[in-house]
Amino acid sequence: MHTAAIDPPGVEWLRVSSKYVTVRLVEWAVRNVILVAAVSLPLLFVQLGWWTWPPLWFAVALPAFFVVLALWRLVLIPRQVRAIGYAERNEDLLIRRGIFFQRTMVVPYGRMQYVDVAVGPVERILGLCTVKLHTASAGTMAHLPGLPAAEGARLREQLSARGEARLAGL
Repeated sequence: MHTAAIDPPGVEWLRVSSKYVTVRLVEWAVRNVILVAAVSLPLLFVQLGWWTWPPLWFAVALPAFFVVLALWRLVLIPRQVRAIGYAERNEDLLIRRGIFFQRTMVVPYGRMQYVDVAVGPVERILGLCTVKLHTASAGTMAHLPGLPAAEGARLREQLSARGEARLAGL
């Protein structure tokens, strides 16, 4: 379902690379292996007889809950990546994300102080990058992950040029 507040009329959204799903899956795997291992320690200690509390049912239920939660997040990752989009307009950049809780951020070119391009190890292998927009407001967390490296470089130059032109009052 589309609403005018999230999807302004006449805006053509550009999507991030589908390779970004792989980046998110690697992050998911690392995070959840550590989390499930940590919450499984009470089960291990109860089974070894080192602990008498918590009860066995709770020691089993805790990691089981986190496994189910992790699988739910796994199912959502491809849809979350497809929900990320951006659109360049004359005066601002729109960034859209979210499935259940959708958000559209408008970043005026004249408010941008600098544009940062970041690349993590998995992104580097896949030829992707993340463009981060820094404004005068400390609360602005505008970033656009999963862009092909060439598109990230183009966007960095384009946004920097537009920001400088707006700051100069052109």
